[in-house]
Amino acid sequence: MTKNIMIVGVGGQGSVLASKLLGHLLLTEGYDVKVSEVHGMSQRGGSVVTYVRFGDKVYSPVIDKGEADVIVSFELLEAARYMGFLKPDGKIVVNTQQIDPMPVITGAAEYPKDLVAKMKAAGVKVDAIDCLTKAQEAGSSKAVNLVLMGRLSHSFDFSEEVWYRAIEAVVPPKFVEINKKAFSLGRAE
Repeated sequence: MTKNIMIVGVGGQGSVLASKLLGHLLLTEGYDVKVSEVHGMSQRGGSVVTYVRFGDKVYSPVIDKGEADVIVSFELLEAARYMGFLKPDGKIVVNTQQIDPMPVITGAAEYPKDLVAKMKAAGVKVDAIDCLTKAQEAGSSKAVNLVLMGRLSHSFDFSEEVWYRAIEAVVPPKFVEINKKAFSLGRAE
C-alpha cells in the first residue's frame, strides 16, 4: 500500500530539507521511496510543492488530486490552496504562520481570514501549530521545517531515535542540535 505525503510551502522555508529528511528516514526504514519537487517561483516567495510517496513498491513520484494521505504545509494559504489533493480521510499538518503572497503585498487582494476554521468547515482534519514560535524557542526561526516534521512524526510508528538519526544524516553538523530541539518541540506539542 503506497502512502502519499505532500509538503507545500513558500520558497525559502525549508521544505526541500524536510522532504530530504523524510525520504532518508523512509529509505532507512526499508520503504521504496519516490521524492519529487515542483518549484513555482520559489526564488521569489512562490509556491514550492514536494511529493513524498512510499510503500513496498512505488512507480510514480506524482500525487494527483484526492490522493494525499497527509499534507504538510509551511503556511496557511498554501494549506488551503492544496487541500483538494487530500484523500477524504486525509489530514493537514499546518504551520499557522501567514506569509503574504504578492497580490496581498501590492494591495490587489486581502489575505483570507479564518483559514483553519474554513478548512475544518470543509470537513478537513487540520492539525494547526505555531511552528515559528517553537522554532524560535529552539534557537532559530529557520527551524520551522523541523517543528513541522516533529508534528508529522505522530503519523508514523518510528521512534524519536530513528528521526534523530535521519536529522544527523541530512542536516549540516553545525545545525543538528537546533534542528533536533525544534523537532522535539514539534513532537511534544
